[in-house]
Amino acid sequence: EVQLQASGGGLVQAGGSLRLSCVASGFTFGDYAIGWFRQTPGKEREGVACLSSSEGSTYGIDSVKGRFTISSLNAKNTVYLQMNSLKPEDTAVYYCTAIRFHQLCLYEYEYRGQGTQVTVSS
Repeated sequence: EVQLQASGGGLVQAGGSLRLSCVASGFTFGDYAIGWFRQTPGKEREGVACLSSSEGSTYGIDSVKGRFTISSLNAKNTVYLQMNSLKPEDTAVYYCTAIRFHQLCLYEYEYRGQGTQVTVSS
């Protein structure tokens, strides 16, 4: 059974930092691109960042470049999203996701874990 266990959300002031973690299980870690989508009520889901450990590739949307960093610890099947200089518009539920085709990891996913709430106050 595929599981993507996310943690690390919380409430932070604008300009602050949070680190999200996602522990993956039930599949071969290197066979999938792992990443993060976010969603707020009434808005479309949005791919934020993702990586393929086997390809050594990382992807991120323009609005988070320079602020968010995605990384992995392969020995622990874990992906991290370090979020710095957070803005109120980053407020959302963040979901850990997985897809086999890394080229699509900002746009689609095959598996999604439970979300973790990130709230940035102004």
